[in-house]
Amino acid sequence: MTVTATPVPILSDNYAWRLVDSETGAVAIVDPADAKAIIAALDAAGGRLDLILLTHHHADHIAGVEEVRARFGAPVVGAAADAHRLPKLDQAVKEGDTVTLGKARAQVIDTPGHTRGQINFFFPDGAVLLSGDTLFSLGCGRIIEGTPPEMYASLRKLAALPGDTLVCCGHEYTESNARFALHVDPDNAALKTRVAEARAQRAAGRPTVPSRLSDELAANPFLLAPDEASFAARRAAKDSF
Repeated sequence: MTVTATPVPILSDNYAWRLVDSETGAVAIVDPADAKAIIAALDAAGGRLDLILLTHHHADHIAGVEEVRARFGAPVVGAAADAHRLPKLDQAVKEGDTVTLGKARAQVIDTPGHTRGQINFFFPDGAVLLSGDTLFSLGCGRIIEGTPPEMYASLRKLAALPGDTLVCCGHEYTESNARFALHVDPDNAALKTRVAEARAQRAAGRPTVPSRLSDELAANPFLLAPDEASFAARRAAKDSF
């Protein structure tokens, strides 16, 4: 039994994610902001949808939810803390809760920082992390509603997951993040390798994600920050880079 994750490019640089439980064939979609593109992708893959997962309330992650729900009748799962500004939730969750897709189970992780109510979903079977706008390849989300200590704590939670975890984030930001990462850490060999890989992926028209958590731990300047103060300084510097 395992869960596989496939990125679905939407909008200008977003990714929704199509998840499949290999044992049952159950399908989920994560952050379906563009209903037309999502419905087309799901129909092309067989027309099944069993679950809609939401990481946070921003429009570029939820704008297509109602149309997708109406088309497939799938229940919607999101953060209890943000229920007042998400589409109507069929399951409101918080850290410590589990979400079922077929026979697979996802752990819910509270990851405030980008927004107050952001959550991530982690499927141990398949080692799939739906990180929304918390952790990106070579970057992290801008701190909009939370605080640097909150975001730092959220990233430390994710850093503690198994190294083979696939980081399935919400945006194609890797090349942009790479420029800042190289500015911060120009002598990091793992970073240089990751940047070369990402550039080759984009040149070939492929997504740079998912990335592997072990690679992020070796190259991502926000995961490499040695303490909260260093993290806060790097995040502030990135905002004006």
